Amino acid sequence: MDPGVCYIKPEYLIEVLRNTEVKLGEFTEQHDLEKKADKKKDKKRGQNKNRPAPYKVKRESQLCSSLVNGDPTSSCSYPNCVYLHDMKKYLEEKPKDIGESCYIYSQTGHCQYGLTCRYAESHLDEEKRNLGVKDGIRKPFTFVDTELLTLLRKRQYNLDRSRSIVAEVEKRKNEGYTPDTDLIPEKPCEKRRIDFRDKLFLSPLTTVGNLPFRRICKEYGADVTCGEMACVVPLLQGAKQEWALTKRHPSEDIFGVQICGNKANLVAGATQILMEKANVDFVDLNLGCPIDLIYRQGAGSALIRRQNVLEGIVKSCSAVLGDKPFTVKTRTGVYADKSVAHELVPKFEAWGASLVTYIEECAKQAKEIPVIGNGDILNFEDYLEAREIAPHISGTMIGRGALIKPWIFKEIKEQRHWDPSASERFDMMKKFVNYGLEHWGSDTKGVETTRRFLLEWQSFLYRYVPYGLLEHPPQKINARPNTYRGRDDLETLMASNNCADWIVLSERLLGPVPEGFHFLPKHKANSY
Repeated sequence: MDPGVCYIKPEYLIEVLRNTEVKLGEFTEQHDLEKKADKKKDKKRGQNKNRPAPYKVKRESQLCSSLVNGDPTSSCSYPNCVYLHDMKKYLEEKPKDIGESCYIYSQTGHCQYGLTCRYAESHLDEEKRNLGVKDGIRKPFTFVDTELLTLLRKRQYNLDRSRSIVAEVEKRKNEGYTPDTDLIPEKPCEKRRIDFRDKLFLSPLTTVGNLPFRRICKEYGADVTCGEMACVVPLLQGAKQEWALTKRHPSEDIFGVQICGNKANLVAGATQILMEKANVDFVDLNLGCPIDLIYRQGAGSALIRRQNVLEGIVKSCSAVLGDKPFTVKTRTGVYADKSVAHELVPKFEAWGASLVTYIEECAKQAKEIPVIGNGDILNFEDYLEAREIAPHISGTMIGRGALIKPWIFKEIKEQRHWDPSASERFDMMKKFVNYGLEHWGSDTKGVETTRRFLLEWQSFLYRYVPYGLLEHPPQKINARPNTYRGRDDLETLMASNNCADWIVLSERLLGPVPEGFHFLPKHKANSY
């Protein structure tokens, strides 16, 4: 058998998916033109930087936040406000509601988006006033302290502690090796240790590792979750979008934030703020990101070849965090013909790291800190094989496998295969949508943001081949299936690799896409 082919039972194979009786979405003319243009550009695989934004909401057409509760006596305090202040006009132009029940209102008894909610009729009275309003004030749907962001933007946040630690680390490096246990005053409690052993980690995932997706994985049995990679410079500058990546849901009982930077003073400063202001159990340093923009700045995987800088970052951040663990997620090395990670692990341990993510050769080098393995796990057989090949690893981190089938955590813990029906998988997507509306909002902007991330996730979900259709189970993560027909129309639609069909699925959950909507997945290359 060809290891690169995922074999399907003959009765489900078809020559051309479009010849089935299922009416699937069709490629738009623009999509075809963009596809042809991509071939001409001869871009690197996976580089999809010129894709259009899915949808932009014009501020002039959106209702001012002072009026969202439907109170005509409310007035806007900003004289130069560009938002709409005519409630009657807004309601006349507002698109039709996309559902009968607002998830936010059903959970809290109050939807802060009021008239702008795309499910507004479920929580408006006869006079179009928002039900459940508390003190007549629209509560912001954000956890980030606006005062903190203001301090950071004005560069008024006190970072003396991290700066003094970085200075001391650099001084000692220049003078030669000395123990670094006295960089900060001893605390009455020892450094708090998280039991990472035998845990199932959800890998930090850019774009698709958002909070709603992490909630899904937690429900399927993930033990440890980590936010998307956050760059330290925007964190220090008080960028709201970057701080949103540090948001934690109550269900995430062991949660960390992954950061990326190229200088010890910047990384240590961001680490200090996260320790003091964010609700995190650990902070992780990204040593694996290969993106050109990150690599050329000397961050991500480039730090592997800048070991002097890396030493300063790990020592400083470990000291800054005090009783919280500082972890490192690394790759084998920078160059294809030279692996160096196993040489770095003992240094990480000496520098103060609490955990390293990698594989067996590295695990053998570690004396006390746990080493977590990762890569190409899609079923419990892959997990068992990985633990057998690398018996010294303490746990397993799963990324792409969780995107393709989030229930992989459940399968590993129960040591059995699970074959969810198309309707069960659709219910999972519906749950993601509800979580997305709660996280990003239920107004037009929130709905379209949720749609965008659902479509990004669908670029991985479609790669799942139902267990009952496999001729030689289990499915391997890099094996590409032939074109096949599902056991029902919905399953066939879910297996489509056509972006237009993913949009059809999203419309069943979030209503019709607005005029001018475009979508091309960020992770364009098929990672088989």
